[in-house]
Amino acid sequence: MLTKEKLLQALKDLPDKFSVEELFERVILLQKIELGMEQSDKGEVYSTKKAKEKLRKWLLK
Repeated sequence: MLTKEKLLQALKDLPDKFSVEELFERVILLQKIELGMEQSDKGEVYSTKKAKEKLRKWLLK
């Protein structure tokens, strides 16, 4: 889950002028990174071999 601290840091990292779209993109990216980190901590990950197998199935359709 995102924290205020991480969100505030992301705001500080933006240029002085930015669009709402840029802000939303940054927040969405941070949320996806946080979700990925949480999934990794829980062991909800695929090995490289398993990921390649899944990708191969998708790409060969």
